[in-house]
Amino acid sequence: MNWLRSCRLLSRGFVLACVLGVQAWVPAIAQENSVSAWLTRLHEASKHRTYTGTFVVSAGTQMASAKIWHVCEGEQQLERIEPLSGTPRTTFRRNSEVLTLFPTAKVGIAETREATSLFPGLLKSKGADLDEFYSLKTMASERLAGVDADVVHIQAKDGLRYGYRVWSEKKSGLVIQLQTLDVDGKTLEQSAFSELNMDAQVSSAKLNQLMGQTEGYRIERRTTEKTSAAAQGWAMNGGVPGFKPGGCYIRPVALLAGASGKTDTSMQWMFSDGLATVSLFVERFDPSRHIQVGAADLGGATRTQTRKLGNWWITAVGEVPAGTLAVFTQALERKK
Repeated sequence: MNWLRSCRLLSRGFVLACVLGVQAWVPAIAQENSVSAWLTRLHEASKHRTYTGTFVVSAGTQMASAKIWHVCEGEQQLERIEPLSGTPRTTFRRNSEVLTLFPTAKVGIAETREATSLFPGLLKSKGADLDEFYSLKTMASERLAGVDADVVHIQAKDGLRYGYRVWSEKKSGLVIQLQTLDVDGKTLEQSAFSELNMDAQVSSAKLNQLMGQTEGYRIERRTTEKTSAAAQGWAMNGGVPGFKPGGCYIRPVALLAGASGKTDTSMQWMFSDGLATVSLFVERFDPSRHIQVGAADLGGATRTQTRKLGNWWITAVGEVPAGTLAVFTQALERKK
């Protein structure tokens, strides 16, 4: 579980990297005051940045750090992520191809992930009605990490989602720090680069070469099958305003548990309001694993909610308030 939490913290840190290196974007915020336009601009700008850096993500008493190498060449994005704490591992990504190598166990996990679930991951979908559920507010400038910074607050308009606060260096727009805020404005998670080189000479050829060095590793390929909730016999009776259904997949249960050798499957149905995401996992009830029904806090902004429905076990996971997850689990219905 500690390894899973560490992975989650590091993946959340990618949100900070998403908004790096954008030049002169703060004035546009004041002019438009549009969450959608601002996030789209940052998302597009991040596609064409090459850099190396070390970032630290903290959530409560938990902390994780990692070194990242990121390079863009045309439409191709490659990166290497190496955590500096927790289980030794190296993750490579080439567009949607993801390979995680565990040197101690000599095991590699290869899988494919949709772009919205990968780095950069702040903007989940471009067509979302973000301005209906979030507002953008410029705060007073602050001096942080030795530089003068502009502060932007993305505020949620209801209690069904979290807000965000972003610090960026005044002249360049370089993001220094990002916080995820609960409904009362309390900081749940914080991400910050402790070291960053925007002029790094990162070779895509070298990253491709390193990604291909798997000799001596047992590669386990985690496959997913695209499906629909209706085809699997599920539907939503209501739901959460703003959250629209996205991809639906059949995944091995081992993918969720971090184990191997199992053949059980789970349906994952994804929802997003364009900024926040929720995943509903549905699998056959197993009394040896499915014990406690209700809400759980994984630390930081991530919550889970479980429910037993007949012979099925439903788990909702997302960086949203617990009440939001409860609505999702109660709205899911079996149709066949």
